[in-house]
Amino acid sequence: MLRLRSALREFFPAALEAFDDLSAADTLELLGRAPDPDRAARLSAVQLAAALRRAKRRNVEARAGELQAVLRAPALRQPAAVQKAYAAVVTSQVRLIAALNTEIEALAEVVAEHFGRHRDAEIYLSQPGLGTVLSARILAEFGDDRQRFTDAKGRKNYAGTSPITRASGTRRTVLARYARNRRLADALHQWAFCSLKGSPGARAYYQTLRSRGTGHQAAPRQLSNRLVGILHGCLKTGTVYNEHIAWSHHTQTAA
Repeated sequence: MLRLRSALREFFPAALEAFDDLSAADTLELLGRAPDPDRAARLSAVQLAAALRRAKRRNVEARAGELQAVLRAPALRQPAAVQKAYAAVVTSQVRLIAALNTEIEALAEVVAEHFGRHRDAEIYLSQPGLGTVLSARILAEFGDDRQRFTDAKGRKNYAGTSPITRASGTRRTVLARYARNRRLADALHQWAFCSLKGSPGARAYYQTLRSRGTGHQAAPRQLSNRLVGILHGCLKTGTVYNEHIAWSHHTQTAA
């Protein structure tokens, strides 16, 4: 996607304005059919609308009109030979992304099938913001040995979400853990942002952190630290997520 974006920026910036998601089915179909500005300008409203319908988009007619206006807007062009070369690059990248999308969907089905058989699948999937693939990633990195982490602190330390406190005399410094499992850290970072949509408690906690001046990187890390603790409690007791219980302490503190 980055290579495709880079190529379009060099000779077809209107495509970047028209298509916000370069991996979307309608984007790939239209770029595959019209990989340069000249051919894109010749796309009819009917062709644009048909691609949008196949991708199950909403407000198809209005969106098709917007796309046509952007793609037909006057713009500077690269020389014909250069444009042709870049169009070949776009065509090849579109085919690669389309093939990868197909393989990713197939792999996701395999992950879902096997993850669903795990004894802790229901607990993981009950957590706000966790879908099948992200749950499987986090389970794989934590492992499923229930005796591996004696308490929530141990799990948080392994995850790298808990801070490190250093004290010397009257000076006390709190630092983030940088020696950590980076694959797990990446998955937890995604979880933190996804949880904001599915959990009022997580969103309120995040907004409280931000209102206190916590930075853009630190706030999700602190939120994921809390989420890891909640997950540990659910796994320890063998219970699914409960919004009220998970955030009751913070609600009472705020009150």
